[in-house]
Amino acid sequence: MSTPHDHILKSYDTELARLTGEIVRMGELAVNQLEAAIDVLMRRDSKAAQRVIDNDEAIDALEHEVSHDVVRLLALRQPMARDLREILAALRIASAIERIGDYAANVAKRSMALNVVAPVAPAHGLPVLAGLAAELVREVLAAYRDRDAERARVAWSRDAELDAMYTGLFRELLTYMMEDPRSITPCTHLLFMAKNIERIGDHATNIAENVWYVVHGEELAGTRQKRDLTASPQLPDLPR
Repeated sequence: MSTPHDHILKSYDTELARLTGEIVRMGELAVNQLEAAIDVLMRRDSKAAQRVIDNDEAIDALEHEVSHDVVRLLALRQPMARDLREILAALRIASAIERIGDYAANVAKRSMALNVVAPVAPAHGLPVLAGLAAELVREVLAAYRDRDAERARVAWSRDAELDAMYTGLFRELLTYMMEDPRSITPCTHLLFMAKNIERIGDHATNIAENVWYVVHGEELAGTRQKRDLTASPQLPDLPR
């Protein structure tokens, strides 16, 4: 026979599952935004780019809903231990997803600026970079949905692949700019777009770290390997 306590626990679990669903849906919207931004970049479609930018409001609205639900759960349930970790992680993950949506919108904005100049070859490196970033975000969202700490850790470690790819594209863009000064303006936009995508990967690792913390109650041990060498005083393989 169920007790009032059982009903309270079941109600809390239902609310937590709904919160998780909201966050996963929000994350999918953000990934779709990134993919749409790359699509309009390659098609050089400014009208579609504006729609991508406008759609960022849906992600912002979902983050507001998540924040409201978190405050309500904290006030009504007064959670402790893992329950408290779950709710605080939800707030942090929603914030990371909101930033991912912002970066995707920024890519779409810069694609509009690129549409008024001649195409440049290095633009074709962005879809590969964005594809890996989208894959990492989807992996950490699945890890969060399933509370799969190991899956989150694997995605966390793969950010080094994204860093290495970003560094290679950065190097290619600098070379292109040095060889043809007319490409400086479009390549500068592409550099910013590539950096936006690299930052999306960083937010994916933040989500992974929160999943690990929810499951294990401790920080993810170890130092994440970084292969972003763009801040190095000297980048190898550049023409002299």
